[in-house]
Amino acid sequence: MVSVITRVPAEDALDRQAILAWVDGLAGRRDAGEQRRLADACKLAIEVHREGRERTGESTLRHALAVAEILDDMGLDWETLVAAILHDVVAHETVSLDQIETRFGAAVARMVKDMARIGSLAGVRTGEDRAGMAGHTENLRRMLLSIADDIRVLLIVLAERLHEMRLLKNLSREFQVREARETQELYAPLANRLGIWQIKWELEDLCLRYLEPDAYKEIASALDGRRADRERFISDVMSLLRGKFDAIGLQARISGRPKHIFSIWKKMRRKAVQIDQIFDLRAVRVLVDSVADCYAALGVVHGLWRHIPGEFDDYIATPKANMYRSIHTAVVGPEEKPLEVQIRTHDMHDHAELGVAAHWRYKESGGREDPAFQRRIAQMRNWLEMKEEPVEREEGGDDFRGELEARQIYVLTPQGKVVELPKGATAVDFAYAIHSSVGDRCRGARVNGRIAPLTQPLESGQSVEIITVKEGGPSRDWLSPHHGYIKTSRARARVRHWFKQQDFAEHLQQGRASLEKEITRLGVHKPDLERAARRFNMKRVDDLLAAIGRGELSPIQIAGMGERSEPGGGAEQPPIPPRRRAHHRKRAGGRGEVVVEGVDDLMTHMARCCKPVPNDRIVGFITRGRGVTVHRRDCKMIKALREPDQGRLVDVVWADAVASGGGYPVDVRVFASDRKGLLRDISAILANEEVDVQGVHTQTDRKADRAAMRFTIEVESMRQLSRVLEKIAQLPEVLDVRRQV
Repeated sequence: MVSVITRVPAEDALDRQAILAWVDGLAGRRDAGEQRRLADACKLAIEVHREGRERTGESTLRHALAVAEILDDMGLDWETLVAAILHDVVAHETVSLDQIETRFGAAVARMVKDMARIGSLAGVRTGEDRAGMAGHTENLRRMLLSIADDIRVLLIVLAERLHEMRLLKNLSREFQVREARETQELYAPLANRLGIWQIKWELEDLCLRYLEPDAYKEIASALDGRRADRERFISDVMSLLRGKFDAIGLQARISGRPKHIFSIWKKMRRKAVQIDQIFDLRAVRVLVDSVADCYAALGVVHGLWRHIPGEFDDYIATPKANMYRSIHTAVVGPEEKPLEVQIRTHDMHDHAELGVAAHWRYKESGGREDPAFQRRIAQMRNWLEMKEEPVEREEGGDDFRGELEARQIYVLTPQGKVVELPKGATAVDFAYAIHSSVGDRCRGARVNGRIAPLTQPLESGQSVEIITVKEGGPSRDWLSPHHGYIKTSRARARVRHWFKQQDFAEHLQQGRASLEKEITRLGVHKPDLERAARRFNMKRVDDLLAAIGRGELSPIQIAGMGERSEPGGGAEQPPIPPRRRAHHRKRAGGRGEVVVEGVDDLMTHMARCCKPVPNDRIVGFITRGRGVTVHRRDCKMIKALREPDQGRLVDVVWADAVASGGGYPVDVRVFASDRKGLLRDISAILANEEVDVQGVHTQTDRKADRAAMRFTIEVESMRQLSRVLEKIAQLPEVLDVRRQV
């Protein structure tokens, strides 16, 4: 059973004289100046907490003294004890933080402030559904850490919870179970991460006492019933080891190691065994001066007794994640009974028992900074900041990855859910972390019940409520980094998505108009938009057209896609199908390179009636004495062929490349208001684009003041043609420009 001896005066004897006598009892480790500060803190607490009561029914004053006593037993400094005594005084608004800083220093004031912030979270529970609340509970632990700028605050928090658990015996069963479950989920794992085994073990035993009362009583009774035999056995083992160590000149302190009820229960469940089959019920601990002495002591132990296979762990060579270091071994000891032996140095033992608290012991060096001490504190804090297990140290490096400063904050919804955000996040980031619709309709925020600017960075432990409207959307100002509304990439992406969706209809209309205009101007057939959408990884044709409207895709990219299809690949077929003659292909010479199916050694030339260019759908017509004439499939001359001449049609396709130096004649029609210099301006564009002009025909309507021009030019590709048409269309007074087919 867990039993505690305390020096704190009882409730009925808790007067000023008794409290000051309690302070005098701390004189063994405190000088006169520290005692004066502790006495001063007690006097202030007496004034403030005279009538206060804790939820356990104990007076607030006695609770504060009991917590300070736990911390004193851990060897913590006077500042930590004073902060524990005064942790709740600012809640009464009779004492300010400035007054505390003036009387006790800035460090105490900061700890009291952090404790006040943590105290405001007392109503945040971990919940009954442990499986579903695992992430929430982990965030609660991390929130406690992020609030505590000074790690000693966490030690005060743990000491407070330990004292509360010690007082549950006379409270209601419902209250016992709720507090025990919260302690098991939140505070015991926190003590484990800090490596404060002294608190962790007692918290776990007390939790088991109220959550599994029958199992607790069974194990406690079994341990108590065999205590005499175990104590005699351990005494004999210690005497034997002491003699062996003295014989080799090894200085060691040997003690029996108590086995905690929770660890026995957990091992029984894990291994599905009874208590008689637990090897380490009988255990001793050996403390030596150096690592070399640890291995020397191990040699003595293994020389005396036979080692049990699979029961050896060297945590000195490979420390645990929380820097725990020790050697554990199990042997078949005297009377053929199993015995566990732990071997470690005194420093390792301090860390194992008190964890990070061991490094906050009162320093007799007059407050001198210890670089090694500061580095170890930074490493421990950095490990606590990390979600995952810490990485190994890099070769030659002394520090773990990351920085000492917390990079995340943890804030609360009005329902008590913990939300993790990067440091510097705002209420807008918080709103989008809750739900996209909450972020879109956000118009303001209450932080801890008070209206706060949306640009104000949030802090860990704050409760945030978002003020929304029924309809509406985000402001474009939120996207500006200068205004400081948004820190997270998630929130920024959701705002951009909202505006993209709002403008979708307009972009869709613009994209459809741009594509149709390009198709008409180039004189090509409408491409297969479903295939084009798949090529650009879009689910719908509307998404493709909206992308054109937003300027993410060029209409020329889409307009020419249908022309790149192979004949018969889903493109529109000509009204008069050509006759296929053979299945081999031959490249014919000529101005442009085309592949003629089934005909060898024939010259080809482009028909002047329709002037096909690469990527147009084409067909060949075998002439009498002039080789193959290449026409567009929709050419009027081809459609007008008589039935006897249709047999002279052959399949032709564009070759993979254009013959060097070759071009393709195209007719371009320009309609414009008549003005001086128009022909000169168009000619300048054609010259700059290095386009050869084969012919120009101009007609002018004086009455309507309109000019119609037809240019026959040579282009190398459809892209070049589109570029030329675009530049001509931008000239002043040009009304329309398109390819004539």
